[in-house]
Amino acid sequence: MTDSDGGSPLRGGTTEPLSSATGSGGSADDPVLAEPTGPERPEPAPGVPATPTAAAAVFGTRLSLAEEFVTILADTGISHGLIGPREAPRLWDRHVLNCGLVHYVIPVGTPGQRVIDIGSGAGLPGLVLAIARPDLEVHLVEPLARRTGWLSGVTARLELENVVIHTARAESMWDRISAPWVTARAVSGILQLAHWTLPLLEPRGSLLALKGSRAGEELREHRAALTRLGVVDAGVEVIGAGLAPEPTIVLRVTIGDSIDRRRFRIQTPSSAGSARRRADRPKGGRGTGSASRTRGRRTT
Repeated sequence: MTDSDGGSPLRGGTTEPLSSATGSGGSADDPVLAEPTGPERPEPAPGVPATPTAAAAVFGTRLSLAEEFVTILADTGISHGLIGPREAPRLWDRHVLNCGLVHYVIPVGTPGQRVIDIGSGAGLPGLVLAIARPDLEVHLVEPLARRTGWLSGVTARLELENVVIHTARAESMWDRISAPWVTARAVSGILQLAHWTLPLLEPRGSLLALKGSRAGEELREHRAALTRLGVVDAGVEVIGAGLAPEPTIVLRVTIGDSIDRRRFRIQTPSSAGSARRRADRPKGGRGTGSASRTRGRRTT
């Protein structure tokens, strides 16, 4: 994959291309990236990590919302089991900044540009993207009702008008919603993730999978299988090197003008969107496919 954003200092090189593709990220001149002005910010509450300097560059005028989200994660995010208690000191560096940097991959375009976040859990990266980019319409897809209940409450508290919450598995959404962008973090391996999410993409759309250091190896292992599924371009991209303590690694796969849906229909039903959380799913507790529009309202 080629990087055509004009040499943004936040975006590093890519590896393992299947073919060339173009795309552009945000820049420091974008309104959503403008650094906030005003008096010095107050000290964080006890147990909440201090806001790093990089957060202002990533969230701009929306920094206060990001700070409030970190405070929520350090409180009910931990008490509800969405974030491990040992993660509290690393909420900024390992989680919120890691997710926030992804918005540089998504170009600023027509307001309401849709993003589908699979296995949203604690809102990572979906809610973070909604905070950083009010121009996006972010759909959070999570099969566990107790998690979507928490997401609804957080969305209402932050007064985010650009979030829609679905209590559902990814497969149940194939014929209900589509988007140019699908995101996922710590959900599954790239091949299984592709089986769950590629039918959600619009033509030439991209899956952005937040990965670790093995992203390149994972892509090499599954490149041929991804091509058979309709992927025409793929690569690993490093975002935020030199800005954030832990740069974000994104494995991006892009489909062509169409995919053969029959290749996906034959897959065995799965717990897509929340594979990493199977252990805490109650028996018979599959998603109902319900959705809610911001401010915490959730249908059943």
